[in-house]
Amino acid sequence: MDVLSDRWTFLILREAFFGVRRYGQMQRNLGIARNVLADRLSQLVANGMFEKVRYRTDPDWYEYRLTDRAVDLYPAIIELMRWAGRHLAEDTDLIDVRLIHRGCGAATEPYLTCSHCHQPVGGRDIEATVVRPPAET
Repeated sequence: MDVLSDRWTFLILREAFFGVRRYGQMQRNLGIARNVLADRLSQLVANGMFEKVRYRTDPDWYEYRLTDRAVDLYPAIIELMRWAGRHLAEDTDLIDVRLIHRGCGAATEPYLTCSHCHQPVGGRDIEATVVRPPAET
């Protein structure tokens, strides 16, 4: 959770998932102070969530690309967005975001399914069992 420690970090990741890679565009979209954005981007690079890639020289300009580590976080980010839309939208100035599946072009609502039976899974459908590695002899 240290990686997602504040609201700005979460919003920067959201922008990246929506295809925004460049500092200036992130700053404009989010209305974030430049020093805060620079700090959060540095932290995300240090935590292995972004790769900083130069796309122009003289002067050097960089874009921030999601790493595999960050891409694996996508389902959690989407669920947090959906949760906020359901439970916080009336209390804040959150915007409604429609997700479009690139494969078919339709609006979609991603959901979690069981990898065995493929039925939808919610918060009340799971029980957890702690599995400990075998003790070394």
